[in-house]
Amino acid sequence: MFKKIIVGLDGSQQSEVAVRIACDLAKHYESSLTLMHVPHGQTAAFVVGAVAGYRAAASMPSFDEVEAAGKQVLDAGLAIAADAGCTAVKTHMPHGEPAKEILAHADEIGADLIVTGRRGLGGAASLLLGSTSQNISHNAKCACLTVA
Repeated sequence: MFKKIIVGLDGSQQSEVAVRIACDLAKHYESSLTLMHVPHGQTAAFVVGAVAGYRAAASMPSFDEVEAAGKQVLDAGLAIAADAGCTAVKTHMPHGEPAKEILAHADEIGADLIVTGRRGLGGAASLLLGSTSQNISHNAKCACLTVA
């Protein structure tokens, strides 16, 4: 049923849960799994701050810091996937607007399922359903699973 699964990651606990659920589905359906992260300043500021021992960074990170933080998010996702026993895992880290990039990659590879967390690191506008996950679920040409 699901041969190609994409998981959108942002470094939040919900995206970690999304990886675990996607891995379970991937093992069941013998699917390939693509972990995606679209880095931007807000996510990188959270990751950079967390690495330094703070909940947030004091200033917006540079492009290199954004790249490094994005790699950390993907590496953490890969570690979760390995721990869950997923072996056919790829990563993809484009730049741009997260929902648009995830949807474009899903179309490009012919994904059957996109898995995202319900709420990521966004602000008050995404209290009920994150704007990225909402955009994906409204515009995807494949099945979507939004996890809590």
